[in-house]
Amino acid sequence: MPELQVGEHRFSVAPGSNLLDALNRNGVSVPYSCRAGSCHACLVHCLRGEVSDRRPDALSAAQREQGWRLACQCEVVDDVQVAVFDPLLDGSPAVVEAADWLSPSVLRLRLAPERPLRYRAGQHLVLWAGSVARPYSLASLPLEDRFLEFHLDCRLPGAFSDAARRLEVGDSIRLGELRGGALHYDPDWCARPLWLLAAGTGLGPLFGVLREALRQGHQGPIRVIHLAHDASEHYLAKPLAALAVNHPNLTIELLTAAELTAALAQLRLVSRQTLALLCGHPDRVDAFARRLYLAGLPRNQLLADVFLPRG
Repeated sequence: MPELQVGEHRFSVAPGSNLLDALNRNGVSVPYSCRAGSCHACLVHCLRGEVSDRRPDALSAAQREQGWRLACQCEVVDDVQVAVFDPLLDGSPAVVEAADWLSPSVLRLRLAPERPLRYRAGQHLVLWAGSVARPYSLASLPLEDRFLEFHLDCRLPGAFSDAARRLEVGDSIRLGELRGGALHYDPDWCARPLWLLAAGTGLGPLFGVLREALRQGHQGPIRVIHLAHDASEHYLAKPLAALAVNHPNLTIELLTAAELTAALAQLRLVSRQTLALLCGHPDRVDAFARRLYLAGLPRNQLLADVFLPRG
């Protein structure tokens, strides 16, 4: 059977074993979230030997050349030695600048990185609180906000959200890999209708995209729809309303779960040139996307980023 080595620890595993499962099963704690190769929380460094990788395209050529692999996408087929991602060595330091509640379940986390981070509105970043990691989308706007802002859904218990609740101003946190994500704003869209449809904290990255569009002088109509469990969870209602006052081309619609079916039935395209950006839970994103397709939106004019539940 193949031998898997981590530091001084060696153990045999069945051929074809999932690397992430093999590591965690043998006492080597490797965080994970999506198990789909998207979040990059389970990065490991192959030091010797090789693994069978189902998603080689999930990492850049430079990362693969350096030996990085996503454990959730790899199978152990031969002897291999790996090192787990060490946030103290491999991550970037940041300090908690603010941690406050925007609603009963949404925690706003603002971080001051030790070194400036170059990013685009809509990207996401792996955050490490001690040995716990989770990817979160950036809600801040580069070049304008001096902090990195994240909106954390803390309705349900989770290793990272539980740790985040205990964070205080001045606490240290580590930043992992910055990821591109599907959401962005293209200046070439300036005159086209732009729809931003968010469920829950999927509003965070779209808030950044919206502000980027307005900063770049978007001329076409912008429609923002935020779906929440109930009215108390429309956590950016006031900032969105303030933006709408100053930008006549911006309209804001706040929906609750009970109103979703009726709202979707009434959704109509104003133009075949419409661009739609969707973000949130897969079920909600799928409901929005299916209705937009039925309304005649071409598939290549829809960009979606889903918040995959922990696998």
